[in-house]
Amino acid sequence: MTDASASTAQHAFRDLLHAQRVWDIELPVFDPAAAPPAPLPLFHSWFAEAVAAGQVEPHTMTLATADAEGRPDVRTLMLHDADERGWHFATHATSAKGRQLAGRLHAALGFYWPAQGRQVRVRGPVTACSAAESRADLRARSTGALASALVGRQSKVLGSSAELDRASDAAWDRAREEPEAEVASWTRYVVEPYEVEFFQGDARRRHIRLRYHREAGAAEAGAAETSETAGAWQRELLWP
Repeated sequence: MTDASASTAQHAFRDLLHAQRVWDIELPVFDPAAAPPAPLPLFHSWFAEAVAAGQVEPHTMTLATADAEGRPDVRTLMLHDADERGWHFATHATSAKGRQLAGRLHAALGFYWPAQGRQVRVRGPVTACSAAESRADLRARSTGALASALVGRQSKVLGSSAELDRASDAAWDRAREEPEAEVASWTRYVVEPYEVEFFQGDARRRHIRLRYHREAGAAEAGAAETSETAGAWQRELLWP
């Protein structure tokens, strides 16, 4: 590609990029003063509203981790649950994210629901669930998900697409024949939040940002104590 054609392509890209609209829809009203005292009920409510608004794949989220050198990494995956323990997902412990979590047990999650101009951010330590929970998680998923887990080797270098085809075909056959096949590396994780932020977009850019936070480690304290104040959430508004 010549310098002239490269410059033309770059200008075309920028024109296309700048022509894109953001939230060219009627956005919902969010009153942070009426928000519940803890983030989980609000997340459940917003998730249901995203589904009702026709948001495509509202259960997908970004997961951010850091490697041994502290360099950030990010990818998109599915939410498996959100309960009083935290936000759940699963992967191979031998994958890149699994190895990163083994070295640095903290992560951040990001949900983006453009159908309503909303984002949710979650930060906290990560705990690997029990082997029994991890097995149950895999058994609850589809045949295709089991086949993918049986292939394994996630994040490792692939020699050719033909190699993947052979491994995938064999895994699908096994998944159909053994729907309860176990995958030792499959692990369910839970992000135990110390900070959850809810972002409601506004057409005039007066976005509402409501942050829930508590001291790091409060989730563990709250689980161990019976006091109503253990791990209590604090709420605050942030400038957009």
